[in-house]
This record gives sequence, structure tokens and C-alpha cells, in this order.
Amino acid sequence: MKDILRRLESEVLVGPAFRQGPRRAVLLYPSPYRVGMSSLGFQQILRVLREAGWAVERAFLPDDVEAWRKGRRPLITYETGTPVNKFPIIGVSLAYELELAGLITSLELAGVPVLREDRCEQDPVVLIGGPLTFSNPLPASPFCDAMLLGEAEETVVPAFEAALGARQDFLDTVEALPGGFVPSRSTTLPAVAKATDALLPARSILLSPEAELSNMFLLEGERGCHRQCTFCVMRRSTNGGMRLVDPATLNQLVPDAAQRVGLVGAAISDHPQLVGLLEELVARGKGLGISSLRADRVARRPEIARLLRAGGYRTLTVASDAASARLRRTIAKGTVERHLLECAELAREHKYKVLKVYMMVGVPDENDEDLDELIEFTRRLAAIHPVALGIAPFVPKFNTPLIDAGFAGIKPVEQRLKRLQKGLKGRADVRSTSARWAWVEAVLAQGGAAEGLAVLEAVHAGGRFADYKRAFSGLPALDRLIRAA
Repeated sequence: MKDILRRLESEVLVGPAFRQGPRRAVLLYPSPYRVGMSSLGFQQILRVLREAGWAVERAFLPDDVEAWRKGRRPLITYETGTPVNKFPIIGVSLAYELELAGLITSLELAGVPVLREDRCEQDPVVLIGGPLTFSNPLPASPFCDAMLLGEAEETVVPAFEAALGARQDFLDTVEALPGGFVPSRSTTLPAVAKATDALLPARSILLSPEAELSNMFLLEGERGCHRQCTFCVMRRSTNGGMRLVDPATLNQLVPDAAQRVGLVGAAISDHPQLVGLLEELVARGKGLGISSLRADRVARRPEIARLLRAGGYRTLTVASDAASARLRRTIAKGTVERHLLECAELAREHKYKVLKVYMMVGVPDENDEDLDELIEFTRRLAAIHPVALGIAPFVPKFNTPLIDAGFAGIKPVEQRLKRLQKGLKGRADVRSTSARWAWVEAVLAQGGAAEGLAVLEAVHAGGRFADYKRAFSGLPALDRLIRAA
């Protein structure tokens, strides 16, 4: 409770306030507070519901789950301390596959039957939405009554309204909504929903110093992407391409109380008026953050690098995504070596601390020659300016052309990472996410309800990697990954 009270006292309201009322609901983020409060989608749905008159509260996975269990306390909301299981509906924002364990744990702490089939009319209905619904939410299906796939701004209010009635009526309503999915009635996912442009942009409702993006006002400069990168769920074909928000509108929405502004979007650096918006925000004395910088755009519009540095940026972060020029062409990534070299020059010119380059290892058809090319090219970059590689193992996802590409394997990925670390020792910082947990993510990305139930088994066994490995043994998704590899 002390952590909750401290956080509430430190938050700054920049949107509709919580107000008590008869229509009560809770939004659950199945990761700790610092993660959930840095999720623009979570904050946007909170805004939409409060603007519609809902007394909607927040709950998060505790920072220390074991300590919370030992205290024998139910999971409670931040706004009123109400147990989560006392609400008629629990809305869940699920960002990616590995948060499924957090959802299971959160429901157990809340005293809500984890499996849909074990719930009765008196239990809350559990409605899942969030970024994972753009790809493959099927592993989460045993744990929810319904889902809203895609953009939920127009569907979440009617779904919540229906939850105040009988459970079957709620399911009927959701099933009829765009992107509405009821797992007990079908195993076929509908097309993801697309909200009207009039409801854009998403933006923060609360600023928090304890969020990962501390005290940052998150603002959606555009939605979707016009590019066709073959590995990406948000590629052009997913939900209608790139939809722009006018910079004048964006600037007007930034509150005076916000000292830092984070511009969000799958392809925000492709916004044709980004430079003008950054100039206006810097002129207002705002610190800046930005997601998804494209190296080719930064190279072609060097003012982006200058303005971000003026807004307090210390690390210039771009993405290369594949180890060699050949592989970047294969995955339809528009970045070439010249773009990255120019970004390094800009990082040096504007005195950034480091140039960070996001990279994938284990891309289909990758070989030692590709990695050696990456080592040699990174040395060239590091000769210009300090470089850090942020590496993630490639995971094939639904709604992309590479869904059947397979996962490179834990040992091959670890060997490739060691090759990079050895080749760049003393030249560049090389950091990677876990190959083991990327494998777990890959199995779930290929999976269905059976894989979701395996996560439940793994969580109950202790939640270690070995527990997942045992639980996944013999399942269809694992077999598909092995055959594809």
C-alpha cells in the first residue's frame, strides 16, 4: 500500500480524473506499474472510458509478487484500493507473449478463476485487448471471456456497457463488434478493428515519475506504417497503412505541465512534418523522446538529430534490423550502410553520448559471413562515434510474411551473439535479450490455446525456463518451429 500511495501522490493528471460512479470497471496491466504507465495504449483506453463516464480504476502486477502473496492480500486497484475481483469487468492490456505469465499471476492474486471455463455468473468477465491482438492472441484465449482485436477506441465502451448485464448478452455484444472475438464460440480470429481517424491521437492521461518513461507525456504522432518490412506486425498491410496527425493539433494537445514529450508511432520519423513539430516543442522548452527512428529518415533530415539533442536526447537510436546489406534487402528494410554512417556523423556532430543501433540475430538465411560483415561495419561506425548494439533474436510472428520462417534455435543464436561480442570487444557495446526467452516467445507466437495452458503449467511449476521447456514438449507450435528451422 505504501508504494501505491506514494505513486498516487507523485502522479500529475493531464486528462479526465477518476470519479466515483455506478459504472465501475478496472483496467489491468499484467506487468509492474513502471511498465504499464509507459504504455500509451493502456493510458488511451483509460482516457476513452473515463470520458465516457466510467469510474474506471487501474491495477498492475505487483513489483514483488512473492511478497504480495506472503502478505495474503488480494490484488487491489490504485484509485480506491478495491479488490480486483469486485468489479463486473476486468479489461486487460496485453502487449506481448511473455506477459501471459503476468496475466495468470494477476488473476490468481485477484482471486479470479484463471480459466474461463471455471468462472460463473458472479465472477468478473475478463476482456483482453492490446498490441498482442494484432498478431496472435490465441494462447491467451483460455484465460479470457472475450477479446477486442486491433484498435479498441470505438469498441471498448459498448463492450464494457454490455458487461453490466448477463454474461451471454455480453458475449453476444462483443461477438458483433469489429474485432470482437469470443473464444468459447470460435477459434477463428476476426480481422483487427480500425478506429476512425477522428479519435486520433492517443495521448497520456497521467504523468508518473516512476514510469519507465519517467514524467513523459506520450503523444501519438501517427498510427500504423506505410512500409513493408517482412518481419513486422505493423507493416502496411496490417491495418491500412500510415495515418498522420496534424502537427498543430499535436502541439495544442501538449499540456504546459508536461516537461517531457514522447512522440509515439510505428513510423513516427516518417511523418513529413516532424521537423516542424520538433521545432515547436523545443521552442516551448519541452524535453523530447521519440520512438522508432528510421536511419534513412534521420540521414535525409539531419535536423531531426539536432532537434532531439536540443530536447535533451543523449542517445541517438536507430534500427538496422539485419546483420548485412543482403539480409536487409531480403526483409525489405530500406536502410543501407550510408544511412547508418551519416547517423554516426550526426551523433558526433551533436555530441550524443552514443549511437545505439537495434539489430536482430537469427534472421532467416543468416550465416557467418553476414555476422562478419556486421562486425566490420560496426567497427567503421565506432571509428566515427561510440556505438552500442541492442540485439534481439528474430521471432517469427503471425500477420507477417515470415511466420513460417522458423526460429534459429537457442544454441545457434547464443553462438552468434558470442561471435559478435568477441569480434567487437573493446570496439562497441553489445547487449542482447535472452535467446531462451525468445524461444518461449516464438513458441507462443506460433501457438494456440494448448500453448496458453502450457504457460499456466509452467507458471505453477515455478516459471523458470526449464518449466516452460517441459510444458511445451510435444505441443503443435513447438513441432512447427522445429520443422521450419
